[in-house]
Amino acid sequence: MPKDQSIKSVLIIGSGPIVIGQAAEFDYSGTQAARSLREEGIEVILINSNPATIMTDPITADHVYLLPLEKKSIIKILKEHPQIDAVLPTMGGQTALNLAIDCDKAGIWEKFGIRIIGVDINAIETTEDREKFRQKMLELGVGVCQGSTATSFLQGKEIAQEIGFPLVIRPSYTLGGTGGGFVEKAEDFDKALTAGLHASPIHEVLVEQSIMGWKEYELELLRDNIGNIIIICSIENFDPMGVHTGDSITVAPAQTLPDTVYQKMRNLAIKMMNGIGQFAGGCNVQFAVNPENDDIVGIEINPRVSRSSALASKATGYPIAKIAAKLAIGYNLDELTNPITKTTSAFFEPALDYVIVKIPRWNFDKFEGANRYLGLQMKSVGEVMGIGRNFQEALQKACQSLEIKRNGLGADAKELTNQEQILHSLKNPSWNRLFHIYDAFKLGIPMRTIQDLTKIDKWFLSQIEELLALEREIQKYTLDTIPPSLMKEAKSLGYADRQIAHLLRCLESEVHSKRLEMGIKRVFKMVDTCSAEFEAKTPYFYSTFEEENESIVSDKKKVVILGSGPIRIGQGIEFDYSCVHGLLAAKECGYETIMINCNPETVSTDPDISDKLYFEPVFWENIYDIIEHEKPEGVIVQLGGQTALKLAEKLDRYGIKIMGTDFKSLDLAEDRGSFSTLLKENGIPYPEFGSIDDAEQAVELSRKLGFPLLVRPSYVLGGQRMKIVINERELEKHVIDVLRDIPGNKVLLDHFLEGAIEAEADAICDGENVMIIGVMQHIEPAGIHSGDSYAVLPPYNLGDFVMQQIEVYTKKIALALKTKGLINIQFAIKDDKVYIIEANPRASRTVPFIAKAYRQPYVNWATKVMLGERKVTDFEYAPYRKGYAIKVPVFSFNKFPNVNKELGPEMKSTGEAIYFIEDLMDDYFLQIYSERNLYLSK
Repeated sequence: MPKDQSIKSVLIIGSGPIVIGQAAEFDYSGTQAARSLREEGIEVILINSNPATIMTDPITADHVYLLPLEKKSIIKILKEHPQIDAVLPTMGGQTALNLAIDCDKAGIWEKFGIRIIGVDINAIETTEDREKFRQKMLELGVGVCQGSTATSFLQGKEIAQEIGFPLVIRPSYTLGGTGGGFVEKAEDFDKALTAGLHASPIHEVLVEQSIMGWKEYELELLRDNIGNIIIICSIENFDPMGVHTGDSITVAPAQTLPDTVYQKMRNLAIKMMNGIGQFAGGCNVQFAVNPENDDIVGIEINPRVSRSSALASKATGYPIAKIAAKLAIGYNLDELTNPITKTTSAFFEPALDYVIVKIPRWNFDKFEGANRYLGLQMKSVGEVMGIGRNFQEALQKACQSLEIKRNGLGADAKELTNQEQILHSLKNPSWNRLFHIYDAFKLGIPMRTIQDLTKIDKWFLSQIEELLALEREIQKYTLDTIPPSLMKEAKSLGYADRQIAHLLRCLESEVHSKRLEMGIKRVFKMVDTCSAEFEAKTPYFYSTFEEENESIVSDKKKVVILGSGPIRIGQGIEFDYSCVHGLLAAKECGYETIMINCNPETVSTDPDISDKLYFEPVFWENIYDIIEHEKPEGVIVQLGGQTALKLAEKLDRYGIKIMGTDFKSLDLAEDRGSFSTLLKENGIPYPEFGSIDDAEQAVELSRKLGFPLLVRPSYVLGGQRMKIVINERELEKHVIDVLRDIPGNKVLLDHFLEGAIEAEADAICDGENVMIIGVMQHIEPAGIHSGDSYAVLPPYNLGDFVMQQIEVYTKKIALALKTKGLINIQFAIKDDKVYIIEANPRASRTVPFIAKAYRQPYVNWATKVMLGERKVTDFEYAPYRKGYAIKVPVFSFNKFPNVNKELGPEMKSTGEAIYFIEDLMDDYFLQIYSERNLYLSK
């Protein structure tokens, strides 16, 4: 059936602020769906309250509503756009589905004559309501765990008595496993049941037998209107049942699944998707397999795009959300073409001639006292993906992408050697269990013991054991004596030059030179969806160590943009927004754009955005080899957050041109001591400060500066390890902790301006002229990290005298730092005097916010300035000024119930929303203003 001609205007519902369990993958899906529909000439209206995303950018949709995701916002949009024919709720995660159901129950869709496309409401009801799902699976003949649903405490107790322990509690209608968990012993049950009943919005939980330790798999499906179904990808969880799939290391395609079991699983998945409803769109099905006898049980089914579908899209090159959107408006699979080859049909199942490994990224260090064990509730904030020709290469590349100061899986002198701690970690999974499996093998703990404790499939464990055998072999040699065949083997199994250097006791640069001398060079392979059966037209590459190179270098002028790696607290989706706009602006200037990033959730790693995508770790060796291969005019580092900025020093040392602000200036701003000297020379006030190397110096300096003091290390992101201390004992303890965790770092002590007002300015500078794009005033007093503060654009009570100081100092600093591009400056204001807290000569969290509120393409302009193509004076600065925009921080504390919710200089929010008010008498503003001192901690 061709396109449904009656659908001319579609409303897409987004997923709101980023929280643990619902992240950037929905920005990617929503953006792709909107672009897909607009290709068909359909008008797209979009609602989402997240200002940091590409999804809410004017380039994505015809009309963007930055409004809270609630029924009254939907009614407002439907009244303003009576032409809307349909709503697509499957691109915005659980938030969008829940809102669609609420609107359906309230009769809103019916009243306005809106069709729901891409899913049917009954299918959502069946999959989200644990009892309905169980009954439906039994009716379809799909195995499920023994259990029942409870809507009261008493009912839950009765079911538990019947099943016996261990068991599992799964609340209905929650996201990322919220409120769920395993219960090993009867004495823990009452507390867990109460928590589960409260977590479910309908106060219903499924109490069922525990299948902890079984193997877990996922299949990604797509179905069209006439019932054609294809399996896009099989995904195997490295971690067994018991760890939420969002917190599991996952591998695609499945590595240890016998074909007979896969065929059975595939048939069950098709039966399950057909059984819940006849909608056209994407679906994710999760299974558990008993390793003893290959029995399969259905765990859950999500009738929407998901985190896994973003991963599957990047893993296979098959753009699930794009095709799902076209199926939702009536197309069938055989009427669409494969967007990668552009010649073959979309009605095909991708074949992979490589392996991908996804590893989650956690931020437990931000939540002191958090339970770090992994279970049914998702706790990771982001993820990375490694692509390799084998599992080991992909695994090491994923480890290199995490940015946790590891050079791969091991071979970096960071091993744990305490046997008790290792055994405890193997039994109780936490974020670093993968590394402890390696450590266990290195210590000589037998495979049998490791497998008993982890329940991880032996095949995966033996792959890690093999790496250690190779390392032992390498250590027998020196750089001069290592055979080329052994060097080649190490490289093809994902070892970085610096890991090999560690094993050979030499320098990374020496290994790099030696392997080039041996002719062992990185080559680039194309992700083509069809194992090189057909020629791919989309330039989407990963690196490996083989003979044939598939990345053909053009003779166009090129620019490389470095991405921001995995999302984490302090560095979120706002940098992906900046990278995407940077790519589009560089294209407008006639550059061939090259993107390097390793985050499968983001729009920047959509192969349609750049001219060439290298899905690689943002890791020095990989970047350098790509630059050597492509020979670009230069590299843009100021759009990819701290990740990209940290590589500026290496680029400068190797003579690679940095587009925009140069390394010297970037480093000057990062080095707090040098930066304060610059302020002093320019007559700009700053809080008194000093730098120290140990706790004794800190106490001495504190007597000169006076308490309270702000302790902060240099070169960190998101206020990492910053703290306000109020006496010598606190100061001593914190300085010792910081120097232990970040050795060799400079630690600064600033006199903390208690009770000061905080503000920040973003600007674009071309080296001669400065355009201040926005000044935001924080609602909370100084002392709470800017990312955790409510902030108002424009400021609400700073006065002309203070505003003039901010403007003068912003311009002076931007010029003194020789800024070419973006800069963000933070201020503390006390007794009408403006002090500088810090300056970041890069894109910031607030740039997308200001761009959305003022409706101006600031990153586009800033990129053109970095490239030297435009001056600031070339742009017409005409911000849309009506009322105020409030930046609303959003936290995921519900994942860490035992954590202190007080706020301070270290950032803890996972996302943000934008909220517009007409005037300062607005009830919302008055309420948050009245609570401004509530959560401030020392």
